[in-house]
Amino acid sequence: MTELDSVRGDRMPVVDVHAHLLLPQLHAEVERRAPELVAGAADLERRRNGVESLKASGAMIGARIPKLTDVSARLAAMDEQGVDTQWVSVSPNHFYPWAPEGLAVWVAMETNRLIAEHVAQASDRLVGLGVVPLQHPSRVVEYLDDAVLGRGLAGVEISSFAGDVELSDERLEPFWARAAELGCVVFLHPFGCSLDERLDRFYLSNTVGQPTENAVALSHLIFAGVLDRHPELKIVAAHGGGYLPFAIGRSDRAWKVRPEAQRCAHAPSTYLRKLWFDTVVHDSLALRHLVEAAGGSRVLLGSDFPFDMGLDDPVAFVRSAELPTEITARILGENAEEVLRTRVRA
Repeated sequence: MTELDSVRGDRMPVVDVHAHLLLPQLHAEVERRAPELVAGAADLERRRNGVESLKASGAMIGARIPKLTDVSARLAAMDEQGVDTQWVSVSPNHFYPWAPEGLAVWVAMETNRLIAEHVAQASDRLVGLGVVPLQHPSRVVEYLDDAVLGRGLAGVEISSFAGDVELSDERLEPFWARAAELGCVVFLHPFGCSLDERLDRFYLSNTVGQPTENAVALSHLIFAGVLDRHPELKIVAAHGGGYLPFAIGRSDRAWKVRPEAQRCAHAPSTYLRKLWFDTVVHDSLALRHLVEAAGGSRVLLGSDFPFDMGLDDPVAFVRSAELPTEITARILGENAEEVLRTRVRA
């Protein structure tokens, strides 16, 4: 019995499904291969975020590099938080949604390799999520298989859109079908917001942009009938699904009265119980509402480790909502264990 086992006793492990890894060496190689494209992407980030926010984010990330790159620092921080297991996904700046096909597929393959190597250093405590080149739909199944079957990862992380590809895009149908067949996780985590310069001050690019993108992406999935066609999908939405669970009545109204909004079989609110959501909502009242809207079996502990917009003490935050004991236990770990229980393993 390990020391961790003795601490756990008979309780279910505490699982954090939203934790990030930074890959400086990967970015350096992308910059070497496509310097002009990287420069163009950096300019877009300046317009989207504003110089003030980029400067603050740079300092914040610089101070947290060990937690973002070093397994021992990650494990020490997990111990401090009372987290037994993390699902590790790359920082979304590694999506490179502007990359042409050749570079994009290399990035996906290399990212999946590096994620697998990172979690293998503590395989009893870390679970990896890979990536796919979402902006090139004809290649996504290939790299989903690379992540799950080739690298033994639990699934993939995707953005809310990539280039001209929305999550409702018919070209993604083979991806959704394959993800459902594999029983793997699809972790929805936006990178950037299409509102661009309207959010370039006060850190609105994150505080408003991220929940907006979550809501838009999930709405594309729901209204397009993706969840009707692929009911076995395991889609986990970061940031509590953004604004959608808190304004779902408006979606239901549109589905009822607008013919163009009736491409899904049921009222949009019913699909909240076919998705999973993390707890990064920053407000105990919001967490209680999320549980009411989606169900206690559909909410998973998440922290956004180790960024400043995450939860410093994710376990205490869940407990602060004063939910029923059974639901709290499910959120802290049982739901995450259940999500992974039926996945295909390499």
